[in-house]
Amino acid sequence: MPPPVRYTRSGEINLAYQVIGSGPVDIALCMGSYSHLDVLWESAQFTRLFERVGEFARLLLFDRRGVGLSDRLAEPQTLEQRNDDIRAVLDAAGSERAFILGLSEGGNMATLFAATYPDRTIGLILHGSKPRWAWAPDWPYGTTQEEFEQTWRTAAERNHEDDFSTERWRRWMGSTLHDDPSFREWWQRMRRSMASPSARYQQSLMNMQTDVRHVLPAVQAPTLIINREDDPVAPLGAVHWMASQIPNARVVVLPGTGHLIDPDIFDDWIATLEEFVTGVTKPVGSDRFLTTLVAADIANSTELVARVGDATWRQILARHYELVARRLSVYSGAEVDRAGDGFLARFDGPARAVRFARDIDREDQALGLRARAAVHTGEVEQDGPALRGMAVHIVTRLAAVAAPGEVIVSSTVRDLVAGGPFRFTDRGTHELKGVPGPRQVFALA
Repeated sequence: MPPPVRYTRSGEINLAYQVIGSGPVDIALCMGSYSHLDVLWESAQFTRLFERVGEFARLLLFDRRGVGLSDRLAEPQTLEQRNDDIRAVLDAAGSERAFILGLSEGGNMATLFAATYPDRTIGLILHGSKPRWAWAPDWPYGTTQEEFEQTWRTAAERNHEDDFSTERWRRWMGSTLHDDPSFREWWQRMRRSMASPSARYQQSLMNMQTDVRHVLPAVQAPTLIINREDDPVAPLGAVHWMASQIPNARVVVLPGTGHLIDPDIFDDWIATLEEFVTGVTKPVGSDRFLTTLVAADIANSTELVARVGDATWRQILARHYELVARRLSVYSGAEVDRAGDGFLARFDGPARAVRFARDIDREDQALGLRARAAVHTGEVEQDGPALRGMAVHIVTRLAAVAAPGEVIVSSTVRDLVAGGPFRFTDRGTHELKGVPGPRQVFALA
């Protein structure tokens, strides 16, 4: 019998999760696009996988927001919000640290979590995953927008029923599962159960917009990447490039064709996972972590002081910092440094940081002020109460590019909030003092 389905909250979303096994370490499993905690257990292949992992670990399985038994979504969600779901499940299960296992698209949220929360990540494990899903001039391993839209047009023409007669599906499933009629029937039921066609399209569209390549160097945890020799979704070229960007990663290539963990590789896959999990006993201690920084100041403050006088300016500035403190609390941010009318703050995710920067200018306008702000996500090092690192220099230099009332973001932030409600205007490339190479910047529209 499958374990009971439990619920926890992630913001306003109810998340469904299960706990399998009682091993000495925890593994949080981030499924790919398709998941449904009831229907998954109807597959002998997935049941075998969950139970086998539960023999040497405590497996935390969950339906991410918008999928399966978790709440459906009224609007697009960002990768950052999916990241919050992992943390919510860990908290609900009483897990302080865990291995984060990402399958296929679930690898993106697993990677971002490992980089952002090194103190809660024992190790990172990826299967059939790659850091970017859309084709780009510098990324030949993805799907073009035209190919993506054609796939969905074809699906609509077929009433969203899969055509298993194609070679594409044989390569994707692997021949053993593909030739099993019961598995194909179950797979169709899983796809229908996890979400409606339009919701699946929105999920896939968000995946197409996801790019975590900039995040990879910030992953400190020991990392295991497992991949088939011929995975039509995650080509070996993409996988080896990804491993080269993660400081402590190794790749295990299993023979054959397929994207799923099928019977042909099951025993080797489990043995590889168990060896890694039981061999890594504690997280890497470090003061380095991935974070999102906001640098902001008040535009034209010198002229304003000259006009209103020092006493009035002190009152205005005090009110400004009251608004900053209130908004930091709303978006779970923390002030890092303050100098005159400028400050530096940090956030666990870029979407919160962008909203914070936007709101500060809106509230400052009531005081007759205009703020200018910059947002950047990068790796920093904790030095007492201060933060050090190139990311700090980048965000402060970016703030100088912003006009009054403008929020400037780096390309890293733009990529990480893809799929959310934000729209950006390209502000071109800029040479930032003390920062090597030109940087592409965007303004929040």
